Amino acid sequence: MSKASKRVLVTGGAGFIGSHSVEQLLASGYNVCVLDNLSTGKLTNLPHHDGLTFIKGDVCDLQAVKDAMQGASYCLHLAAQVSVVRSVEDPSSSAQQNILGCINVMQAAHEAGVNKLVYASSAAVYGNPRHLPIAETSTVCPLSPYGLEKWVDEQYAALFHTLYGLPSLGLRYFNVFGPRQDPKSPYAGVISKFFDCLIRKTSPTVFGDGRQTRDFIFVKDVARANIAALTSSHQGVCNVATGNRVDLLALLSLLHGVTGNYLPAVHLPSRDEDIRDSQGDTQRSRAWLDIQPQWTLNEGLKALYTATSETHAA
Repeated sequence: MSKASKRVLVTGGAGFIGSHSVEQLLASGYNVCVLDNLSTGKLTNLPHHDGLTFIKGDVCDLQAVKDAMQGASYCLHLAAQVSVVRSVEDPSSSAQQNILGCINVMQAAHEAGVNKLVYASSAAVYGNPRHLPIAETSTVCPLSPYGLEKWVDEQYAALFHTLYGLPSLGLRYFNVFGPRQDPKSPYAGVISKFFDCLIRKTSPTVFGDGRQTRDFIFVKDVARANIAALTSSHQGVCNVATGNRVDLLALLSLLHGVTGNYLPAVHLPSRDEDIRDSQGDTQRSRAWLDIQPQWTLNEGLKALYTATSETHAA
């Protein structure tokens, strides 16, 4: 069966990671159906392409998911409530989207007989790690409802495989950044927030001392991992990371160099739900997905700066 005859359902496909994944799927010759409620995604994120179908719908609506899943060979489940902060503020709503929505996708995928379900998990499942880098076998101890929700999704995926034979692979994303990550959202990633502040020539906000470290991975590398996972023979969970880490003050220094705006950070108290240090072990992703990140942090920052500057100029 050719790629052109294979259909991939991408839930949340109009969002940040989803739209980049859709672009790469289409470029690889797949037909793509996007299911998105447009609560955070945007139709403008999606390309005009004969191989693309869009359905407005919510993963919390089981029938809508079943309808969209019909004829799909693969499913990439990215629709989610992605904010740690929001999950703390409204855990009930967050769980509805991230647990019930994921179960609906798994049920629909099983009933439709898809070849593989790939779903977004998160490094948030680990909490504060005892050792770095963090391997998939590390202790799971989430600090937020969001992290717990993602871990619950992983347990459901394992159970669906045991009960129904549904093949799945959960990708534990570390800190993803890149174009189309909305800096105006109060729940945006730190890099998009920093960039937006520096371009507007206002001081960025740092919670705590700024020495907390993160493993930042460019969104196009994440999209490559998503697509590789669809046809991987492996099941379970897999980190999607670079294997490197940088602290937030060093990150801000890099952003100063990229933007040419040297504005000091404003420090606020640290937040209980924030993880201190994060760095992913990439051995499994190299072995299971046969890929390595192609973008360095600085290359990704420059690409994001170009895209962000164009947005501000528009």
